[in-house]
Amino acid sequence: MKNPTQQVTGSGPKLKVPYGWFAAGSEFRRALPLLSNGAFKLFAYASLQADRGTGRYEATQGELAHALGKSRRVIGVYIDELRDKEICSVSVGKNQHARTTLEIREDFWPYTRREIPASHDDDASYVANVRDRFLATGCTRGTFSAGDVKTARALNHRGVSLDLVHEALLLGACRKYDSWLNGGLSEPIASLRYFEPLISQIQDQPLPPGYRQYLQSKVGQLSRTWEETRAAGRNPTANARDGQSG
Repeated sequence: MKNPTQQVTGSGPKLKVPYGWFAAGSEFRRALPLLSNGAFKLFAYASLQADRGTGRYEATQGELAHALGKSRRVIGVYIDELRDKEICSVSVGKNQHARTTLEIREDFWPYTRREIPASHDDDASYVANVRDRFLATGCTRGTFSAGDVKTARALNHRGVSLDLVHEALLLGACRKYDSWLNGGLSEPIASLRYFEPLISQIQDQPLPPGYRQYLQSKVGQLSRTWEETRAAGRNPTANARDGQSG
């Protein structure tokens, strides 16, 4: 009996090779106008290589650079674009030699996914990603404690996506910088648990499309303003503390 993929009816088109192909349909068309040429090429490559049951593909940035004929720096830009345009969830390796995981999001993945249990490796990758983004906000104490690791693992086991955690971190960082610039007396963020109410808030009321990109830009702007304020000796938080201690 012929394989179903080899059967044709009438004079319709026939696949030259009835295996190894990818279902590039409406999901591809949806991604096309959203991405730059280079980022779409990376999306297409990841789609072809991804596990059909999970939509995940892992590779080092060096491997991706070799496959697409680009530099590691450019590949990093494309990866950021896939994440920021919400085409893929991204778990970035600790360095350029570590593996980055691209998971194509539901709106852009044509196959039915299978559920896979979280493993210790998944936990480690998830925690590392949360840690890097937590510290990158610039408004924490600059440490990621054992308690923060425990909190991150709990979020992973609850099924909280890295994208959702990222949105909560950005929202919380915006509020923290805004407080400091307006003379707030609060200390730097000491714990990942600070963001848990924001995670719940976003779960109940998801951010509108494109708002994460706005928050990301806003955090950068507020961070620069805060550093300029401190460098100029106009630290409203420090001044307020000095007034209280006098």
